[in-house]
Amino acid sequence: MGRFEIKDNFYLDGKPFKIISGSIHYFRTVPQYWQDRLEKLLAMGCNTVETYIPWNMHEPKKGQFVFNGMLDVVGFVKLAQKLGLYVILRPSPYICAEWEFGGLPAWLLAEDGMRLRVNYEPFVKHIREYYGVLMPMLKPLLIDNGGPVILMQIENEYGYFATDASYLKAIKELMTEQGIDVPFITSDGPYRESLNAGCIEGVLPTGNFGSKTEERFEVLKQYTKGGPLMCAEFWVGWFDHWGNGGHMRGNLEESVKDLDKMLELGHVNIYMFEGGTNFGFMNGSNYYDELTPDVTSYDYDGVLTEDGQLTEKYRLYKQVISKYRDIPEVRFSTEIKRKAYGKLTVGDRVSLFSVLDDISKPVFSVFPQSMEKLGQSYGYILYHSTLDTEEGVERIRLWKANDRANIFIGQRKAAVLYDRELLEEHKLDIRCDKGEPLDILVENMGRVNFGPYLELQRKGIDHCVQINGHMHNDWQQYTLPLDNVDEIDFSKDYIENTPAFYRFTFDVEEACDTFLDFEGWGKGCAFVNGFNIGRFWKIGPQRRLYIPAPLLNKGENEIIIFETDGEHSDSIELKDEPDIG
Repeated sequence: MGRFEIKDNFYLDGKPFKIISGSIHYFRTVPQYWQDRLEKLLAMGCNTVETYIPWNMHEPKKGQFVFNGMLDVVGFVKLAQKLGLYVILRPSPYICAEWEFGGLPAWLLAEDGMRLRVNYEPFVKHIREYYGVLMPMLKPLLIDNGGPVILMQIENEYGYFATDASYLKAIKELMTEQGIDVPFITSDGPYRESLNAGCIEGVLPTGNFGSKTEERFEVLKQYTKGGPLMCAEFWVGWFDHWGNGGHMRGNLEESVKDLDKMLELGHVNIYMFEGGTNFGFMNGSNYYDELTPDVTSYDYDGVLTEDGQLTEKYRLYKQVISKYRDIPEVRFSTEIKRKAYGKLTVGDRVSLFSVLDDISKPVFSVFPQSMEKLGQSYGYILYHSTLDTEEGVERIRLWKANDRANIFIGQRKAAVLYDRELLEEHKLDIRCDKGEPLDILVENMGRVNFGPYLELQRKGIDHCVQINGHMHNDWQQYTLPLDNVDEIDFSKDYIENTPAFYRFTFDVEEACDTFLDFEGWGKGCAFVNGFNIGRFWKIGPQRRLYIPAPLLNKGENEIIIFETDGEHSDSIELKDEPDIG
């Protein structure tokens, strides 16, 4: 049993304790590599590991909970303790983290009138029910109960979002009602307005920033009431979005100076120590002037690379940390190799139109409905109808549609609309015969994870399709979360220039980390032995997808690529290094 307290400083069992922490998101790293990443954190000199807890992953459908495999948060925390690390948990309903919908479950949006991150009882009720499952799992891990958890966060950067102090108090009460009694923190931008809105009584405010440490701490000092100063997210790099022109990198020289100053004046959590990967459809997006979906890699220019390699940043940070504590000798127990398995030629291919009824059951509606209304959270949705009254399509507009739509008339590509183009009338001027099929494939490219757009994230088409000035009715709706690619029948027809699945196989004698190079391919996602390794898009900056060795089998392996734009090659290549621009 232990005791962690906040007074003028942090105290562990009555003695001052300097938090030197690094962020590792268990849900962005395959569990077979957790020990490797934690050992490298320990070997750099950190005494603590921090992680968010993503609600959307742990409760993917209302009342259905998942806590195994990559989501075994209890196992991750116990492993950290076994290695001698303390733990900071951030189980707030919202995590941001450049994660899909900021970690909120998409099914919340199925409820009309839902308001998020305020003291709105239907929202708080869902949190209460989630915490009723989560918190009893976390309680035995608290330091008072013999576990390693020393701090927990009640909300995340709330001062950037709203001013509802009653909501923050409600979240704190939901946690304490479940017996959570370690000290609580909030984390906010290091500005008076953010801190004014994000702080509540009895909770230590911390700051999130990546530079100007002395200036930021001076502001924070006005809110800690004599308590310790901590940067809860020391941003050592930044995230990438599709089409941003190149991989974002931090200023290493300045970053090293800031880390030194933080440890001189207070406490730090390095964000990210290892960023990991937005596997599946879990990347978030931002929306300011336009939609900017994040790439699959969450490398973040972290202290470790996406696949856990040591960097120059690691070496320099270790030098700084060694000024403030003795660094233990750590033997890395996991052998990790990279390997190029070479070029693979496509074996089978089939059009999405040919296998629609095999992988999805259509739901009829007079008007199109959003993904959420149809019980779908992620992936794609296809709206199918026939042009029974139109003799041509001169103009089309999708009302309340997000995020990207491929439109087909007679299974021929008519248009690709993205972001704001979906909301405007688009000229097509395509002649067609009565009764020809109209198909609209809409992709959820990742829900916005920051700001007021959170509440406007229904995906698919949430109102109507307007053709030649009138609403078009009668739709068959195919939800396509693509969680069943094993059911694809590759013996069916392939239609060039349509969305399609492509199958590759290769043999492995030794499973190693490798990287899927998608040069020559347009846009889509990839599956390795049924596991969704994420999205690709020719616009970059990411040009290869990371495949961790534990996803590979000794013997035959299968890769399935789903490509939406009709842009494909006859091959892919597995290389031994990443390329993120």
